[in-house]
Amino acid sequence: MTPTPAPALLSAALAAAQRGWPVFPLRPGDKRPAGHPERHCPGAGRCSEGHRTPEQRATLDGNQIAECWQAAPYNVGIATGPANLVVVDLDVPKDDTETPPTEWAGAADGLDVFAMLCERAGEQLPTETYTVRTRRGGQHLYFTAPTGKRLRSTANVLGWKVDTRAWGGYVVAAGSTVSGVPYEIIHDASPAPLPAWLSDLLTPRPAPAPMPLAELSARMRNATAYSTAALRGELERVLSAREGGRNRAVYFAAYALARMIRSGDLTEAAVSSELSSAGQSIGLPAGECRTAIRSGLIRGGAPEASAA
Repeated sequence: MTPTPAPALLSAALAAAQRGWPVFPLRPGDKRPAGHPERHCPGAGRCSEGHRTPEQRATLDGNQIAECWQAAPYNVGIATGPANLVVVDLDVPKDDTETPPTEWAGAADGLDVFAMLCERAGEQLPTETYTVRTRRGGQHLYFTAPTGKRLRSTANVLGWKVDTRAWGGYVVAAGSTVSGVPYEIIHDASPAPLPAWLSDLLTPRPAPAPMPLAELSARMRNATAYSTAALRGELERVLSAREGGRNRAVYFAAYALARMIRSGDLTEAAVSSELSSAGQSIGLPAGECRTAIRSGLIRGGAPEASAA
């Protein structure tokens, strides 16, 4: 008896797993993971010991994959971190209203920005690697992750319309279809190693050690011991902020310190300088630091900020 051919999506899931890339189901015809989000976790079944994220649920087990994809026409998600992949996501604008910032003037999409980035770095465009065309005409360039580094997914760190998917992220696998449009392999090759210069750009700078109180006091000059200690405390809270909460940490630090600017114990210039340095050291862009600090100082009633 001739065996029934495997459905296309099951074949796509098995093909990814055969490359060593753990997979998990996405909603049929969609990019979102199947299953419940953490906020609706029942705490039972597979989550009896705590919510299991798609990254944690991703598998290479052929039997589990067959059971899952024979149950429903799920799209295929690849957990990039466990797959030892860094995928450069070159997106395209959603419509004509999306235009590049001045830094990337002349670029039409993420591929143009990536080419400009390579040129500025004095490097060739690394196209000789496994590549997938996405639903809206963008590209996913697959690279193997560098040894000894645990790179995380990023958004706009490299440039306009250029994101990366690594630990904490996933990509839609080739063979999946979103809104009726397939993700297609356009260069079927083994993923090349992530270029060292790209790895360096994606490596977060380590947060500096908390500044000794004596050194901070010397920099503050006329500040009281109390206000200097308060400033150091806020700086340490900023330095310990995690991704997703960094902007809020800088904002609330500025808000808290505004009262000491009002009392004359600290100057706005000193507070802004120290908070900006701390925020940038944990990966918050300079512009976001300035906005968060300004908003916090105004909300806190700092005289100079309010008058601006």
